[in-house]
Amino acid sequence: MLREIEISRAIIEAYTSELLESLSLDVAIVGAGPSGMVAGYYLAKNGAKVAIFEKKLSIGGGIWGGAMGFNKIVVQEEAREILDEFGIDYRPFRNGLYVADAIETATTIASRAVKAGVRFFNMVEVEDLVLKENRIAGIVINWTPVMMTGLHVDPLTVEARFVIDATGHGAQITQHLVRRGFLQVPGEGPMWAERGEELTVKHTREIFPGLYVTGMAANAIAGAPRMGPIFGGMFLSGQKAAFEILEKLR
Repeated sequence: MLREIEISRAIIEAYTSELLESLSLDVAIVGAGPSGMVAGYYLAKNGAKVAIFEKKLSIGGGIWGGAMGFNKIVVQEEAREILDEFGIDYRPFRNGLYVADAIETATTIASRAVKAGVRFFNMVEVEDLVLKENRIAGIVINWTPVMMTGLHVDPLTVEARFVIDATGHGAQITQHLVRRGFLQVPGEGPMWAERGEELTVKHTREIFPGLYVTGMAANAIAGAPRMGPIFGGMFLSGQKAAFEILEKLR
């Protein structure tokens, strides 16, 4: 006999179990876009305990629409090995550029990240950071609908040895430090694809003890250019952050 309450119980028990197991993490990643998911994959693959928190219902960040709704993305030669790592199909274009399907890219990276051990918590917004003795020590979370409606509901806290701000153009997690006077963020510059790709990787770093920035958040904190629908820099940024954090976790 199929009872509705058993369906409810199965979902509640499974989700609650995973959330409880994720209250203490090696790395909490905020934002399930390309750089965040790639970082999560490499971290989990190498034994780190990691979860990704995404305020939207869907994951994938800006991948899905490609460019202006043309659901293809471009990746340069330097990042081709990451496409190979995930098993994503692509075809050569010219001048060291490759074209991949945006839908395949988003779904494959997400699937591989889950299978590597990353836990995803979508529809969960990070409303603040935990700061202890001048070091980021975790994140403060709430349901996205609570934040959207402005309801006065206290949050929960997740402990993490490192936090990654992978929230994209707005660098929303870093902004919690900006508004308290710890950091300044100039915001991203106008489009310049070549420089934007270079600087995305260059500026991927620990900007405050315990807090890394990746992807467009890395460019936003440095005032570097945006780059549009070329995603190699996003992938390399996530990979770089993961490898640096893994070294510090050892």
